[in-house]
Amino acid sequence: MRLTFGHRMKQHKGMRPQDIVILLKIAAIGDTSWYVKDLAAQLGISQSEVSESLHRSMLAGFVAEDKRSIMRQALMEFLEHGLVYVYPQQPGSVARGMPTAHSAPPLKGLIRSDDHYVWAWAQGKERGQRIEPLHPSVPSACSRDSRLHELLSLADVLRVGRAREKQLALTELRKRIA
Repeated sequence: MRLTFGHRMKQHKGMRPQDIVILLKIAAIGDTSWYVKDLAAQLGISQSEVSESLHRSMLAGFVAEDKRSIMRQALMEFLEHGLVYVYPQQPGSVARGMPTAHSAPPLKGLIRSDDHYVWAWAQGKERGQRIEPLHPSVPSACSRDSRLHELLSLADVLRVGRAREKQLALTELRKRIA
């Protein structure tokens, strides 16, 4: 017999790409306190979706039960070993947009490449092969937060980069997250 107390526990139905965006935003914020409504406004994601994302991340072990503190080691393990398999990306057609992956800081000055990658975005000033962001609001959110831009660009290196680029990205992510 199953006991219920007026509500059901939400089942975890898998992570969604915006969950990574939200986790990296929390990492970008650092030790500064924040509210769900502020994350939602800064990311262009609804408050309810941010709340649901935090719940999924808590069930997956990426945030503590308080849904405030990132479990940094677990997040780094997922970024290193899982991101490319769960959210793979192939560079697409040339578009105007915001630089990402090794075309953006912090790797822009460290890697020489003829390949330039961007998130397609009407306000973008650079041209490159299109990389689909983890959430449609990413370019806009990153235009207001350079730390988030760096973290999401490094994550994109893990999605599309070569072995050397990925190692550099992991080193930079560890400096910023771990």
